[in-house]
Amino acid sequence: MATHLTLEPTELPADAIEVGRIADAWGVKGWFKVLSHSSSPEALFSSKQWYLLPSERGAKTFTGTVLLPIRQAKDHSDTVVAWAQGIDDRNAAEALRGARIFVPRSSFPSTTEDEYYWVDLIGLSVVNREGVALGQVRDLLSTGPQTVLVVAYEQDGKPQERMIPFVSAYVDKVDLPGRCITVDWQPDY
Repeated sequence: MATHLTLEPTELPADAIEVGRIADAWGVKGWFKVLSHSSSPEALFSSKQWYLLPSERGAKTFTGTVLLPIRQAKDHSDTVVAWAQGIDDRNAAEALRGARIFVPRSSFPSTTEDEYYWVDLIGLSVVNREGVALGQVRDLLSTGPQTVLVVAYEQDGKPQERMIPFVSAYVDKVDLPGRCITVDWQPDY
């Protein structure tokens, strides 16, 4: 039996950030499992409206960007489960499988001092205390006990990367408005 999804077409907000994707149906009442891109999925819980884009591969049950009003989202074991308006049975939830979830950056919960969202750090310039440019943050890696900045730079025309632990021992200052991170690090480390 094919389920017809009635999702409201919309525009993706300019500050939309991809925060996860829908994994599969959960139960029979329209709940679904979400694979969060973050170990702390507060952005999923704080936003009452998710913007969905279809999966890059597999069957597409909708096209373009659609708005998904969230009734409830919660932690369950090691995953997140959610329930949305208009998704009232297992078939409807299965039809969302693979959809990419975006929420506006403006709806993320505020951070405390010395706490940053990874998405805000990507693309920042990295300089050391002496003002030497070390590159740009391309990615962040969680190594368990700490997070590591993956800093991309060029040397002799070849792309390189350096790993700098994102800990207070090496990171002096994060200037989000100035789009720069100052570190105690040397180019030859």
